[in-house]
Amino acid sequence: MWTLTKRLKPSTAQSDLEKSIQERTAELQALSQRLLDVQDQERRKIARDLHDSTGQTLAALKISISFLQKSCNENAESQAIIAEVSQLADQAIEEIRTTAYLLHPPLLDEVGFACAAEWFIEGFSTRSGIHVAADISNSRVRLPRKIEIVLFRVLQESLTNIHRHSGASEAAIRFRSEQDSLILEIQDFGKGISPERLYLLTGMSAQTGIGLAGMRERLNELNGTLEIESNSHGTTMRATVPLNPAPATFLVENRAAIGTCATP
Repeated sequence: MWTLTKRLKPSTAQSDLEKSIQERTAELQALSQRLLDVQDQERRKIARDLHDSTGQTLAALKISISFLQKSCNENAESQAIIAEVSQLADQAIEEIRTTAYLLHPPLLDEVGFACAAEWFIEGFSTRSGIHVAADISNSRVRLPRKIEIVLFRVLQESLTNIHRHSGASEAAIRFRSEQDSLILEIQDFGKGISPERLYLLTGMSAQTGIGLAGMRERLNELNGTLEIESNSHGTTMRATVPLNPAPATFLVENRAAIGTCATP
């Protein structure tokens, strides 16, 4: 008995395969972007909980300590112990406050990317000992919330990488707005990246790293790009976010001129 098998033309089979790959890639990108959105929401929630719950508990502890200090005026040994407890409480309050702000700085919601970036850079320099020259002070126009979050996360991840891997003692941040795009550059003056490693980082392999892959996914959602340049004098990360074409509300949402940055 003869069996007839209908075969697809090679061009049709290839077209169907390419379409399937494109659809699956789009699904994975959408899932990755959704996970990043959920991560940002959770960071905001945890930051708020740390401030409103744990922070308030520690504040109440400080009040109790002050009452205890007044009741033990005549006991020098007890006073010394209480003073140490008070110092530890102050340290815990500061650590909780810093952690909450690093998870999601209130300045990002209240006054925008430029002020939040200046605050983060100042704290980063203090914690890491790396001097950072920042040129972002003239960028006072509010951007859509999504863009501000993406730019801040790129800045945060890039400076973290500089601290961990570059061996640099100095870095520079430049943020500018052009006619049709926003450009954020983070440059370090460290040991640079080898050509072999740079090739892997500019690709989509597993060796790209979670942090770098996350930055690319965030920028991809905005049709943006991430470029890496490196030599023996240091490394530059350049994030570009296009502004055109854009919906009518794109540049209007939360658009307000900011004069000065408030201290958190």
